[in-house]
Amino acid sequence: MTNKQIKILKNAEVYSPYKLGKKDILIVNDKIIMIDESVSLNKTSLDYEIFDLSGKIIIPGLIDQHVHITGGGGEDSFSSRIAPIGADTLALGGVTTVLGLLGTDGTTRTVADLYANAKRLEQSGLTVFILTGSYEYPPITLTGSLKKDIVFIDKIIGAKIAISDHRASCMTYKDLANLASSARTSGMIGGKAGIITIHVGNGKEKLNLLYEVLEKSNIPIKHFMPTHLNRNQKLLEESIKYGKMGGFLDYTAVPINDVVKEITAGEAIKYALECGVSEDLITMSSDGNGSWSTYDKSGNAVKIGASNPQDLFTELKYLVVNKTVKTETAIKTVTENPAKALGIYPKKGSLAEHSDADIVILDNEFSIESVISKGKFIVWNRKFQPVKPTSKY
Repeated sequence: MTNKQIKILKNAEVYSPYKLGKKDILIVNDKIIMIDESVSLNKTSLDYEIFDLSGKIIIPGLIDQHVHITGGGGEDSFSSRIAPIGADTLALGGVTTVLGLLGTDGTTRTVADLYANAKRLEQSGLTVFILTGSYEYPPITLTGSLKKDIVFIDKIIGAKIAISDHRASCMTYKDLANLASSARTSGMIGGKAGIITIHVGNGKEKLNLLYEVLEKSNIPIKHFMPTHLNRNQKLLEESIKYGKMGGFLDYTAVPINDVVKEITAGEAIKYALECGVSEDLITMSSDGNGSWSTYDKSGNAVKIGASNPQDLFTELKYLVVNKTVKTETAIKTVTENPAKALGIYPKKGSLAEHSDADIVILDNEFSIESVISKGKFIVWNRKFQPVKPTSKY
């Protein structure tokens, strides 16, 4: 396998994420040029490779919209800091597009470091966007202005904030409304989604602050992306209410542990669908490389660990193999839906002509064999192979 610029993938069962049946896919450079019953270039002098994928399944590359690429942690002093994530960890989990963000620590972790790590991961073959801000308000930024960050910094597509958490700032609804208004306006100017990813903690306030903003302001609901909505039953019920209002719901794909005590992402998705939430509004993310922690009654950290971004694919596979929901619906939660929420669809999150060639190749047991990102294999036969960056000199 030589990663030639022209590739033909033949005879695989294709989900775009919608089931297309057995198709061939023509890739030129970083784009999908054709998806058809049969693709042939036999009468051309072009140099290309053919991959017979009979018995294999193809889905779009996964989009993980919640990854602590610089590392999380630090809540139990400096020794609890988590190292920056490697591209191999993401790619081996089928992830080709990442949204990087900060968490509790907006002091020793910076947006500048976030940007640098985004560039590092992109040089290994991934697509990476980031958010300005962290848990705290006013938000930390790169340029000194949230608006300037989103308008002028290519990778910044929105902001991060936290609510209903003992580590969050004590914002008023006006603070959150002003933050969202700035993100929306600068997103309009910069041609970006202008979203606000909202970490929702275990606090008794749940989504009340968000409801107040939606009631008292004119900001469209699409700009708010509350996450970790499956961390307990009460918050899951709140998510149903929010989803029926037309808001995106993001469930965290981590095993049952100290963060997700009651509901897995798969269980939450099934429940939301049964309650009548549109399948177009449900997403999953990993909280990858971020810390999970528990505290005693005095507020002291007693246990801390790191989330595994590969849990995103693990949860997707569980949904599909166990037929918890329809295969297309499950795939949408990690492809088309987050792509639409982030304003990058159909370039990302879809297998279609003119979309980026971000592709996961699965065996007949729905396990990852190979991954193509922007037209190049970054995983081949279950082994990571980073794309070599082109020298500028």
